[in-house]
Amino acid sequence: MITKGKIKYQKWNSKRKRLKYHLKKKNINGLPRLVVFRSNNNIFAQLVNDLENKTILSVSSIDKDLEKVIKSAKSKIEKSTIVGKTIAEKMKKENIDKIIFDRNGYKYHGRVKAVGD
Repeated sequence: MITKGKIKYQKWNSKRKRLKYHLKKKNINGLPRLVVFRSNNNIFAQLVNDLENKTILSVSSIDKDLEKVIKSAKSKIEKSTIVGKTIAEKMKKENIDKIIFDRNGYKYHGRVKAVGD
């Protein structure tokens, strides 16, 4: 028996695969891809090099470095903003200027937008 939750997950997963395919196809310059994943409570962002299939940088709301700052955040959107600023600082240290933003099947709204901005 297929439940409503399984159908919703299957739709999201197929949309996610479709987006990744098109992003990889458009990425002719070999730019790193910023992938965002959000769970109910946390948000994760990682910079991936598709040519070597390796993660360059990663930041999440459960990192030990950000623990004090994240606890002071009032909402999940504030947590996402902190994660976005942190990964931007790490990218500047690594001299990475251009990236491709992969919203991972989510709408560019709310927490995903906070990381992207």
